[in-house]
Amino acid sequence: MKKNFLLIGYNFYPEPTGIGKYSGEMLYWLAKNGHECTAITAYPYYPYWKIQEPYHKKRFGYTSEREEFPSGGSLTIHRCPMYVPAKPSGLKRMLLDFSFLVSSFLKLLQLTLKTKIDTVFVVAPSFHFGLLGVLYKKIKKGQFIYHIQDMQIEAARDLKMISSEKIINSLFKLEQYIFSNADIISSISTGMVHRIQEKANTPVMLFPNWTDTTLFYPIENKGALKTEFGFQPTDKIILYSGAIGEKQGLEAILEVAKNYRNNPTVKFIICGSGPYKQTLQALATSLDLPNVVFFPLQPFDKFNRFLNAADIHLVIQKANASDLVMPSKITTILAVGGLAVITANEESSLHALVRAHNMGILVQAENQQALNYGIEQAIVLDGSVMTKNARGYAENYLAINKIMEGFQKMASIT
Repeated sequence: MKKNFLLIGYNFYPEPTGIGKYSGEMLYWLAKNGHECTAITAYPYYPYWKIQEPYHKKRFGYTSEREEFPSGGSLTIHRCPMYVPAKPSGLKRMLLDFSFLVSSFLKLLQLTLKTKIDTVFVVAPSFHFGLLGVLYKKIKKGQFIYHIQDMQIEAARDLKMISSEKIINSLFKLEQYIFSNADIISSISTGMVHRIQEKANTPVMLFPNWTDTTLFYPIENKGALKTEFGFQPTDKIILYSGAIGEKQGLEAILEVAKNYRNNPTVKFIICGSGPYKQTLQALATSLDLPNVVFFPLQPFDKFNRFLNAADIHLVIQKANASDLVMPSKITTILAVGGLAVITANEESSLHALVRAHNMGILVQAENQQALNYGIEQAIVLDGSVMTKNARGYAENYLAINKIMEGFQKMASIT
């Protein structure tokens, strides 16, 4: 049965990475499977922190796009104006969140007068966007699903972005109000599900991020791929690909690279965009690291080949973020059968998952010596068992069709 489905969140298609990638793929999947889908979102800005073309000239107003599908489904995207800081800080991120809350609220009111939505799906961050879901539920009685991609309040507290205990407690109270009004609460990892469940006092569903295993898959001839991207076939490529922000702790990669400064065959590639990239580039220059190369985000049609060119993939995050976020980059690494070195402490769900399936090298977070050793081990290790396990896990548990079919049943929108 066709259902009307509304997603609210400021990250959406065509953002190439992070939450926007998953939100976009989710609605396209539902629309292709016959549902009437609508998104209230912003203009694409992540991970560049600048609104991208061809949207830049339209950024101060509201616009809409619509696409019809042979299944009878459709997707309508309403884009709302939002403040986007070129150099985000704690205060500027708060202004970004507030500006979208206001502009999306106005668009939601307009839609409320025109149509009946069966399910409202609100993506956090920002956590207070859940208030929009509460509002719609109270007005129109639709189902409200609150999906948590990032535990924003805990991250802000633990990463010292907000130091006032009074403010933190007020935010938690507001979050509790959202929890109490949600029909379904979901999150992307078992660790996050358990932590949310403890404070929500209500069942929390697992709705993990996925990958398209038909688009991301292993390619055997790494030598030819390395040549394609400007390296020698004999080079050892150690790749970090993803958002470049402070919470990742990427300075640790430069510290490892110092140990291989005199080995021209070991190359460290940092690929991506983000507010911390210039700082990291300046640090690499000051440390005189010719073996560290920065790449821009790769085009989608080249991304599978680019990932396959790497011998080792790095999943780097700080200790206090290890169960607050599930790195989205790990899904594609697993899909291409990559050998990953992953910083995750023993108590985290990520550590438990990787260990249980033997699909990566685990090292203690924020432990430089452990990271040095983990990469040294990966360089000499025959990782064929781990890479086979990684691809197998992606096929069995991360394929988009399996996850979205499960979501339809969970949300009763089949």
